[in-house]
Amino acid sequence: MSHSTATAHGHEQRGLILDFAGVLTASPIAAHRAWCVSEGLEPGAWRSTLNDHPEGRRLYAALEVGEIGQAEWNRGTAALLGEHVNPENLMGRAWADVPPARRMIALARAARAAGHRLALLSNSFGLDPFNPYEHVGIWDLFDVHVVSELEGLAKPDPTIYRLALERIGLPAERCVFVDDHEVNLPPAAELGITAVHARDEDEAVAELEDLLGVTAVLAA
Repeated sequence: MSHSTATAHGHEQRGLILDFAGVLTASPIAAHRAWCVSEGLEPGAWRSTLNDHPEGRRLYAALEVGEIGQAEWNRGTAALLGEHVNPENLMGRAWADVPPARRMIALARAARAAGHRLALLSNSFGLDPFNPYEHVGIWDLFDVHVVSELEGLAKPDPTIYRLALERIGLPAERCVFVDDHEVNLPPAAELGITAVHARDEDEAVAELEDLLGVTAVLAA
């Protein structure tokens, strides 16, 4: 598929490839800690169960690539968190109060309005019963979607970055990839994609404004 090489603003058309959690949302850590307290758990129980517990890690890795669905993950992970934890919509309850990254979303809207192509490249944490992309309202922002659960592979596997490039229809050298996890950046850079580490929303947005020739404007 061929695309025009110039945007409506006269800049060379670029591809903007965005991670989801921690890029299009704020860091979820504070919301997850508050949720744990509301459930009668230690504040760090969510992160320790998903990151440090062997079965918790296995379940989450299986969810990411679609080997299990979110409902099955909810049941298995609720049991690890504590026998009093209700498995119903566990993921949705834990993520409900994670705020969107309003400036990054405004940047993405400005980039698309200027004629750049947008791709979502996300390691999934399930789509049903809780769809995090619909919850934040960003799904329709993107020209293409590359979600690990639907593809059967996850970042940092280089294949998923090649898939994003194929679908966005632009060469790597004209694309920018943004992720909050540093481990996910080198595979993109090795393909020739400009990699931006989203450690701070304002700093990342400023860098993208310079790269793309657009300005993020928050809605009133």
